[in-house]
Amino acid sequence: MELQQSWPLPSNPKPIVIIGAGGIVHDAHMPAYRKAGFQVQGIFDIDTDRAKKVAEDWGIETVYPDLDSATAFTDVVYDLPLPPIAVPNVLEALPDGVPVLIQKPLGLDLEQAKVIREICERKSLVAAVNFQLRYSSMMLAMRDAIQSGKLGELTDIEVHLNILTPWEMFPFLLQMERIELLVHSIHYIDLIRSVAGNPKSVYCRTMADPRSEDFKQTRTSAILDYDYPLRCLMSINHNHNYGRRAQDATFRFEGTEGCITVKMGVALNYPHGEPDEFWFCEHGKEWQSIPLEGSWFPDAFIGTMSNIQRFVAGEDEVLNTAVADAFQTMAVVEACFESSAAKGTDIQY
Repeated sequence: MELQQSWPLPSNPKPIVIIGAGGIVHDAHMPAYRKAGFQVQGIFDIDTDRAKKVAEDWGIETVYPDLDSATAFTDVVYDLPLPPIAVPNVLEALPDGVPVLIQKPLGLDLEQAKVIREICERKSLVAAVNFQLRYSSMMLAMRDAIQSGKLGELTDIEVHLNILTPWEMFPFLLQMERIELLVHSIHYIDLIRSVAGNPKSVYCRTMADPRSEDFKQTRTSAILDYDYPLRCLMSINHNHNYGRRAQDATFRFEGTEGCITVKMGVALNYPHGEPDEFWFCEHGKEWQSIPLEGSWFPDAFIGTMSNIQRFVAGEDEVLNTAVADAFQTMAVVEACFESSAAKGTDIQY
């Protein structure tokens, strides 16, 4: 079965300027850009030594000494792999009208998302958010299968993760009041929105765990409410420390005529991961494994950069993860936190 698994590359990509040199740059951005043949013109980080290390490892010619030097260009695409709190000030420093790819999430909450959206609108920035799961081979293939009618009418979307996430790799999360939904499951919410549209409402409970109680939330249960016949839910546990046997990281898309399951390999044994998997079953037939051309990390990061490059060049009609669209993902996340804080329905025992 032939399915689309990659996003077209831009025919004449602009150079990239990266502002921020955290681990994600080394693990995903730079491997993706090298694989795609994108030129990274330079990099800046407030920790100059960290920026120099990335530049040395990946052959980036220029390490900018300050933000003003890094934001002096108009014919580039800016890549901002930054913590949410740092994004507004950097956006303000950019020249008006330039293309910029912002790290998810779009702020720490919906109010910060509004601030970022306002800056982008006021400065006429061509701004997108790096929701790269949409561009992974497995999810592009899933979208192609659904759009071509292979599943019939969509009836179920289910996300199930029972994994052991090494939260100690992300010490900056210790200071955050919102964690699991905001920095992890936001990917799944965004992906679901891109397939099924915006949910009408949500029912959610997100919480900590005694095995990782220094972090505010590491478990989530959520129902995204859509019109009949679609049922959509997420069950997420990052604390399963009992070996690989019962660990799981899957999406299931089920319809009246077929079903797809995908394994998100990067979530298993993070950050080394396992190969992604894509399985399809047509009603009345046997399951078949569809070989995948790439993985979520780093290949999907090629897709987000390609889309903004192609959009600026007029080669793509839609900027799929534009700030306006990402804001709607943030609105769903905000509703999940509000639902979690609200009291459930009392039981009359």
